[in-house]
Amino acid sequence: MLQVSKLLPQGQGLAPVLLKRATTVELDWDVRQKSRFAATDSAGRELGIFLPRGTLVRGGDVLVAEDGSMVRVIAAPQPVLVITHCQHHGTPFDLTRAAYHLGNRHVPIELQPDHLKIEPDHVLADMLRAMHLIVTEQNMAFEPEGGAYAAGHGGGHSHGGHGHGDDHHHGHGQGHSHDHDHDHTHDHGHTHEHSHAAAPATAPARGRTVSIPVVAQGHVHGPDCNHDH
Repeated sequence: MLQVSKLLPQGQGLAPVLLKRATTVELDWDVRQKSRFAATDSAGRELGIFLPRGTLVRGGDVLVAEDGSMVRVIAAPQPVLVITHCQHHGTPFDLTRAAYHLGNRHVPIELQPDHLKIEPDHVLADMLRAMHLIVTEQNMAFEPEGGAYAAGHGGGHSHGGHGHGDDHHHGHGQGHSHDHDHDHTHDHGHTHEHSHAAAPATAPARGRTVSIPVVAQGHVHGPDCNHDH
């Protein structure tokens, strides 16, 4: 068995001619989210993959074997649920709502501008259809988001030369604070205090009852809605 312990995200730095010479290995997401697994490449070689824990293998990545040979990874088609918004009665924002609710359930999601993908789950499919989304079963490659701080690189795209697994955290702990109630002095000789808290446009008088109108967000179904419910 040939051991593999190095991965080049999307074959970065490799000449196209080298990529053409590389063998290939076709793997589904269940295997590619593991850092240690066995596989067989297109040349029939048995591979033992041992990558740093937490590494996600993406379609287009290149594995480098101990003998220097390279193996290009292909994301294998697999059963997925493709989620789209209803073009007749919904809006693309419906997908944002769906991603929020799926994320609350820690469901792996592939995010695309016009659709979402998740692994088959009839309970989630029913929930999404009840939200007036269209859910169809298809056989496609699956590349879910890897999480903001996941090891390895994340959702199938590059971020200017660094992956999601490096120490490039986008937090606020780098020597600065966001305490917004502060004094500051202007060059024209006066000091004033201010707060960044947003105030209501008109404050109601104390003791007065203020009614807030509620806008109903109804959904009218049509013959082409195809929500299956």
